[in-house]
Amino acid sequence: MPRPRATPLLGTGDPPPFELVNPDGRASALLVCDHASNAIPAALGDLGLPPEKLEQHIAYDIGSHAMTRRLAALLDAPAVLAGYSRLVVDLNRSLTDPSLMPEVSDGTVIPGNTGLSESDRNERIRSLFTPYRKAIDTRLHRFHEHGVAPAFIAIHSFTPRMAGFSRPWQIGVLWDSDPRIPVPLMENLRALPAGLTIGDNEPYSGKHPADYTIDHHAESRGIPHVSIEVRQDLIDNEAGVERWTGILYEALRGILADPGLYAIWKRS
Repeated sequence: MPRPRATPLLGTGDPPPFELVNPDGRASALLVCDHASNAIPAALGDLGLPPEKLEQHIAYDIGSHAMTRRLAALLDAPAVLAGYSRLVVDLNRSLTDPSLMPEVSDGTVIPGNTGLSESDRNERIRSLFTPYRKAIDTRLHRFHEHGVAPAFIAIHSFTPRMAGFSRPWQIGVLWDSDPRIPVPLMENLRALPAGLTIGDNEPYSGKHPADYTIDHHAESRGIPHVSIEVRQDLIDNEAGVERWTGILYEALRGILADPGLYAIWKRS
């Protein structure tokens, strides 16, 4: 007997599963933003959460959407941004990660994710996870067709407090084995007169499997990459986004101007 199919997740009034920004950008770089949105498909209501919870860090990376759009414009690079909340499906997790559709996030129970059927999980993957992955792959394939190994830059933001602990870093640079972007990026950030507190693989680590988008799309291809985290209280308003986007642009542009960057990395 065939398994019952879940009701289609996205309706005609729902936004698309991803947003493509500056598709004709001329830079040899692709920006991605896994947690850009706190939108929930209408079919899922509010996941059983009060409205204020959907405005907090558990639902999305505050400020990351505006910062990614602005940085894409400054760098003249295309960008792919997620269309829905990480609570519906976390696009920076593998399909086998238990936090892909979290039942609890930073101490908050997510009622709409409790006891999901296999068909409901598969429908979220089909409607949101797969289109986002394909959108990124499509952009990377276009670079490949032109013989370009593009820079891959993932933009995130992090809450100032998590699990009861304060996080002192203003910006974090996440990486694993390819130093081509992250090492000079941290050097450039440290050289700024602002005296920034910079996390080298803090508050998260690029060596952790939860950094799925980088692992899947960039590290596996050997293209230059970095994941950047900015603290949310610094970019929760327009002035903060403008300031920190400018900081990132100044720190990145010299790195991205080096033609030697755009090659396939081979681990020793």
